[in-house]
Amino acid sequence: MLEVSVLKTRPAFRLEATFAAATPGVIALFGRSGSGKTTLVNLISGLLRADRAEIRCDGEVLADTRAGTAVPVERRRIGYVFQDARLFPHLSVAGNLRYGEKRARWPAVIGFEEVVGLLGLDALLARKPRELSGGERARVALGRALLSQPRLLLLDEPLASLDLARREEVLPYLEALIERLSIPMVYVSHQFDEVLRLATHLVLLEAGRVLAQGPVQQMCLRPELQSIVGPDQVGAVLEGVVTDFDPRHGSAQLAVGSGSVQLSVREATIGAPMRLQLLARDVILATAPVAGLSVRNSLAGTVLTIRDDDYGAVLVSCDVGGATVLARITQDARHTLKLRTGDAVWALIKAVATRGHAFPLAPRV
Repeated sequence: MLEVSVLKTRPAFRLEATFAAATPGVIALFGRSGSGKTTLVNLISGLLRADRAEIRCDGEVLADTRAGTAVPVERRRIGYVFQDARLFPHLSVAGNLRYGEKRARWPAVIGFEEVVGLLGLDALLARKPRELSGGERARVALGRALLSQPRLLLLDEPLASLDLARREEVLPYLEALIERLSIPMVYVSHQFDEVLRLATHLVLLEAGRVLAQGPVQQMCLRPELQSIVGPDQVGAVLEGVVTDFDPRHGSAQLAVGSGSVQLSVREATIGAPMRLQLLARDVILATAPVAGLSVRNSLAGTVLTIRDDDYGAVLVSCDVGGATVLARITQDARHTLKLRTGDAVWALIKAVATRGHAFPLAPRV
């Protein structure tokens, strides 16, 4: 477990946050600008001193102000990746990586060659940071942090300075790290699609306080989160198992709840777990089975809740055999369909609208 309870006051800001999450996993800190995400990460790392703190990682105390305990930053065994990479400009990529290796005070659990291979850095080793793209610099910063042999990795908006293409370049490497290494991560991002893609546990911050926390699948359904991300990002995260993969057409079948979803993916392994991002705007509801459409997916379910959102539409949550999907429909559609809780519905989903990513199932407490 990562257990955090901290208080930090400043003239114009007060952070009082408590959360706990299973490790290994990816704990995402998410909230509006100024909610306290970076302050919280700096308190965990020890770069910022708390007024009150109790921080434990896998049972080991990193800080406990009541007991007078505060492990120095260099002994916390925490890797920190900043937004701007902070590479040494006079060193090559290899030199930057070796610097992280030299900082390690503990037995190596991951070696230089493995990091280079995992992050695709082989062709970059002789280059200087000025010769790298933003995405390449982000990967080198990750590699340097990993070679310090951390037990906890803090990533403070590591992709914030990158455009969409560069972000998409780096995200698969982050997924590979999560899948292959058992290093817990605290991940800060202002891009909710990154959170949906990577996180196992979500901590929602607002004005220095934790509004809610829990597994990302549950948190996606919380009204507190939906009011922050807006209508275009509202959605559900589902986890299932790949039952079929067609490399010719780039499609896979994923067992979800009591049904199956076809989705467009480049790679998939039969029997492997996969995470599915499903935005509410991409789900169509029907009150009877539908045939003769190009839509490839139809999940039978039951209406759980119906509520107005903050933008004049309606959010409908549906149980599809143990998994929950969200649909965003108009007020007119709600009245035409005469939807009520407990009604049988079919959630229609285009295969091209689904976002599937290979991902280990979240750790169970």
